[in-house]
Amino acid sequence: MPASVTEQFAWFSWCRSGFEPELAAELQARCAGSGLHGYARAVRDLGFVQYIGESAAQLEQLDPRQLIFARASFLQHLHLSGLDPNDRLGPLLESLPDAFPGQRFGRLQIEHADSDSGRPLSSLARALGNALRGELRRRGWLDPSDNDRKPRLHIGLLSGNEMVVGRAQSAWGPAWPGGIPRLRSHPDAPSRSALKLEEALLVLLTDTERETWLKPGMRAADLGAAPGGWSWVLAHKHHVQVSAIDNGPLADSALATGLITHLREDGFNWHPAKPLEWMVCDMVEQPIRVADRMATWLREGWCRRSIFNLKLPMKKRWDETQRCLDLIQHQSGRSIELRARQLYHDREEITVFAG
Repeated sequence: MPASVTEQFAWFSWCRSGFEPELAAELQARCAGSGLHGYARAVRDLGFVQYIGESAAQLEQLDPRQLIFARASFLQHLHLSGLDPNDRLGPLLESLPDAFPGQRFGRLQIEHADSDSGRPLSSLARALGNALRGELRRRGWLDPSDNDRKPRLHIGLLSGNEMVVGRAQSAWGPAWPGGIPRLRSHPDAPSRSALKLEEALLVLLTDTERETWLKPGMRAADLGAAPGGWSWVLAHKHHVQVSAIDNGPLADSALATGLITHLREDGFNWHPAKPLEWMVCDMVEQPIRVADRMATWLREGWCRRSIFNLKLPMKKRWDETQRCLDLIQHQSGRSIELRARQLYHDREEITVFAG
């Protein structure tokens, strides 16, 4: 039986397994707010969501960088199913000229979901990538080397005989398959939460913003700092002077940086005598309470910029996300930009930049 190749336009977004309903609700809300007509398709625990629309031009009215619960997104053009395991690439190669007429891509990205059903596809993804990359270059559809000035060709493996094909602009996000960064845990980091802040700085800030806003000698506060993972990132990686606020102990490796001052105080009560460049916060507390405290810091001018986590409830997580971000926006007392994302290193939480 021949493979089925169907033209299907959709936003295809990878997400944390179990958060498909939240991403579907967010896509539905944001697309409706942009006047887009379509519907979200999601199955819990598969690790991805599709928002089916009328055309690629219509769907591109949405900026995928706004999406909180999507790790990465691409604009889907094709759906292929019933693929022969002995010839998965033939139907794909035949369909590309009509789907992307005259298009030349700068990078090929073959991905799979970060889920129980998706992870077993990793070996197949590598094998297909090795075979397809050379063939695309031979046919002139892919640049000889990676070129982020051109669109990326994305192939999402849904099973051994099913895939979706689409494209993405490099401006939509880093070229991390599935939106998963390859960060290594440092042996001196006080906790694995250090990776969370490292990822947040890569995802929520641009290269220029990191260079401008994180300079040696700047001052920051870390609320609820113990054992010191976030403080360590700011001090060790960026040479920022940090006031670590927590009644609990800090790891020796954090204090060894020489740039961290430990203040045994309550993170919900302490504030600096003079304004700081940064405040970061990863406290385990009700999200609305954290949001209220973050708004106070911004309103009082105690920091110029902040990165913080909001631990989400088990139910109505998209509703709670909206409630917290709306509170910060309305109570901060000034015009601020909010960027939020559920990072790969996040769990039942989101990470927010405010500045």
